[in-house]
Order: sequence, then structure tokens, then C-alpha cells
Amino acid sequence: MPSQTIEIQAAVCREFGKPLSVETLRLDPPRGNELRVKVLASSICHSDIIYMDGGWGGTLPAVFGHEVAGVVTDIGPSARSSDLHVGDRVMVSLLRSCGRCECCEAGAPTQCTTNYAIDSAPRLTDGRGQPVRAGLRVGGFAESVVVDASQVVKIPAYMPDEAACLVSCGVVTGFGAAINTAGVQVGDMVAVIGCGGVGLNCVQGAALAGALPLVAIDVSADKLAQARAFGATDTLDAAAGDITEKALALTDGRGFDIVMTAVGNARAIEAALPLLAREGALVVVGMPPDDERVSLNATGLAHYGQRILGSKMGAARLGIDVPKLFRLYRGGRLKLDELISSRRPLADINASIELSRRSQNLRHVIVFPAANGTGAE
Repeated sequence: MPSQTIEIQAAVCREFGKPLSVETLRLDPPRGNELRVKVLASSICHSDIIYMDGGWGGTLPAVFGHEVAGVVTDIGPSARSSDLHVGDRVMVSLLRSCGRCECCEAGAPTQCTTNYAIDSAPRLTDGRGQPVRAGLRVGGFAESVVVDASQVVKIPAYMPDEAACLVSCGVVTGFGAAINTAGVQVGDMVAVIGCGGVGLNCVQGAALAGALPLVAIDVSADKLAQARAFGATDTLDAAAGDITEKALALTDGRGFDIVMTAVGNARAIEAALPLLAREGALVVVGMPPDDERVSLNATGLAHYGQRILGSKMGAARLGIDVPKLFRLYRGGRLKLDELISSRRPLADINASIELSRRSQNLRHVIVFPAANGTGAE
């Protein structure tokens, strides 16, 4: 049976900083190497909120949401030769890669430079026939999405949908920042500034790699308590003032081999630099708004051989890293269920967004009716 355009319910952002409106949209069938996926669980990431508030600009109207688990319902003509089939449960990520450009060939698929047709020809239209963008390349606050086949990874039977969707951004970003970008080794002295959803995963990634000490820094007592539960050996309350002296004391004055900033704030990056040891690395994970700038002492960086590394999505290679994370979860070594604090239907998405604003360390998940016998519990 030929693929058809379908009607779906989706939460649409029509004005930055305003509540989303749940509307009926039309979603075209997949083309080329694309898939259509029925969404079963979609988590709210703080990046969605920054976009909805206009922090990174963009074109409206748009459907945001990019941490998704669902079921493949339709396959484009160029994707039919892959190992994906209708009925497969998949995790959907904002990352996509062509496998052919210079960055992909060099093993850096998060930096893929290929232009995708879906960006210039949105698959969503509203009731007036106007195009609606899929924010962050997914548009997951909706009953179904169309994405490139490179954006999905099969979900094993033991993974719940709600846990699987978390892996697609917050978990793979934080964990990958520690393992892939920072390359934390056993005994490295590590600090994590910002213990939100991404920061907690920086912590648990560094903990599994054997960091010691592993210091969590935040202004929230609740987040610091959770950071200890995720593997931090020490915590520091940044709300009490400059924590540089206290932090360095935990390293006997040497400084940290690695400091990861997991909060989208330029001041956090500036606060991290004095904590670095000689030859230490600052890993910038959180993305500040476009208009923020960082001031630093370049002489010190050069003199002490220090490095500043950006980490986009944890430098993840989806097909390699995500199955590892699934196995760690199955083995009880990766905390995912502990990140979920609420589950609500699409109709309640604005309430979930407001909860996310107040508890950025945890995830609020939008759940949808099951398809083909699978779905969120």
C-alpha cells in the first residue's frame, strides 16, 4: 500500500516564550532515506525550552521535542535496504549523519556537513496548509515524526520506551562528554559544574570511568544530593560564593584534570578555568544563548598547556554508543528510571514544560498510546 499523508496531534510553538498549542497537523510520508515513527515517549529537554523561549532564534511555527522513542510505521524508498522494518521499536535522536562527508569519514558524525532535503521542505503542514518546522530535526512533541534513517537506533526488548527516549540526548550528551570528549581515566580528578539532566550524566559517566575525586558543583541542594546518588564523591554549593579555594583543596591544590560545564551559562565556563590543573581540560557541554560571551586569560591557557574542548552531543556515534548505554542500563550500572519525575499526555505538555523549568535535573516525559502492542507503561 503506498505511503500516505496522515493527520496527527502535535504541540506547536507559534510565538517564542508563549505556551504551546496542541493542533491537528498533516504529516507527509517519508521520502528518500527517511522513516516515519509513531511516538510512544518524548522527553522534555532544557534545549527545547531554550528554543521555545527564543534563545537560539529559528523559524516558527515549529514543533519541538527531540528525545523520542517509538515504532517505525513507514519506510522511505532509499531506506528499505537497511535493517530497519515496520514495527521496529527505535530511539530517535536529533543527530544524523550521511557517512560520506569529510567529518563522517573522520569519525565525527555529530559534525556531519551534508544538507538534508527535509530541512528545506518540512514534512509538516498546519490546517491552513502552511509549513511547520520540525524543531531540533525531530519534532517529537507529536504523535508521529519523519526523520532520516541515520537518526534512529533499534531499542532492545528489555528497554522501556520512557527510559530509551532519555538516552537520545541528555544521557548520551553527558555520558559521552565524560567518556568520548574528556576521555576520563581511572583516578582522574574531575569536577562537573551544573548538575541538571546533562550534568548528572556527566557525573555518572565519569564515575563509571573511575574518576576520583569526582566533585559536583551547583547552586541547588537538591541537585547536589542527586549528584551524590549518581556517583559524585564530593559536592560544593556555588550559591555560597566563590568555590575556587574549596574545590582546589579537594585536589590538594593541584587542580582538576578535567572540568565539565554542563550548564548553558558563560559565567560557569569562566568559573571553571581557575579549577584546571596544568595540562587540564575544560569540556564545554552546556550551550549558552547566542548573545553570551566568555572572558578568559589566554596567557594562562598557553603557559599551563590547558585545553578547552567543545562537546556536541557527547561526540556520540549513535550505532556504537547507544547500544552500550542500553547494556549498561540492563546491567544496573546506568541510572535512567531515576531521571524520570513525571509522565503526562500531550494535552498536558505546557504543565510538563513548567515543571521542567523548575527541575532541570530531572526529565518530564510525554507519553502516547501504544502501537502494535508496545508502548509506555
